[in-house]
Amino acid sequence: MNSKHQYYLNSMGITVWQDKQAVDAPKPALEVCSEEKSTGYSWEALQQAVKNCTQCELCHSRKQTVFGVGPADADIMFIGEAPGASEDRQGEPFVGRAGQLLTRMLHAFDIERQDVFITNVLKCRPPLNRDPSGEEVAQCSTYLQHQVAMVQPKLLIALGRVSARYLLGVTAPLRQLRGRKLTYGSLKIPVIVTYHPAYLLRNPRDKNKVFQDLQNAMKILKTSEKSS
Repeated sequence: MNSKHQYYLNSMGITVWQDKQAVDAPKPALEVCSEEKSTGYSWEALQQAVKNCTQCELCHSRKQTVFGVGPADADIMFIGEAPGASEDRQGEPFVGRAGQLLTRMLHAFDIERQDVFITNVLKCRPPLNRDPSGEEVAQCSTYLQHQVAMVQPKLLIALGRVSARYLLGVTAPLRQLRGRKLTYGSLKIPVIVTYHPAYLLRNPRDKNKVFQDLQNAMKILKTSEKSS
């Protein structure tokens, strides 16, 4: 590990120690499917559709929608749960304290924020930052389906329980999904499941687990690049 990586890991409060055999040990494969619909939008039309959306009650309490940021051909797509207060004000995902931690996490792997696509399952903030309801996810997730189908990333990283359960169509606890071989729908895009940065702010002891998850993500990405 070079000094730059160590600097960013230190800034995240991570002390790295790993049992190589434990990290490299294979875990059971788990393949689950989520239905995705073919997109009939252009990128600009999809952005406008999200901006004007009134499909659920969240349209009445939001300041603005949060479509997502990043290149429309990004190799990696990070998917969170829903915008928070800072995101609702600025119209961009992950710009609060959790977003700052996500940026440091990316830097630990020499990844610039502007090189990945970052979005949420929900495009509007739930009041008081409560968890998205099942109905809200059902009504809003079509936009995410279009985004994934249009970006065609090589890797999806689910940040948190809501994102993981939606992408994989399962109800398993997040701890059971971490470290497994997962794919999204008929597109067969690899999925890495890890903790949401907001969770890490409350539970910093789990930062090492996220670091290991992102290590696995980078291995998958390198394998994908070699095979393409």
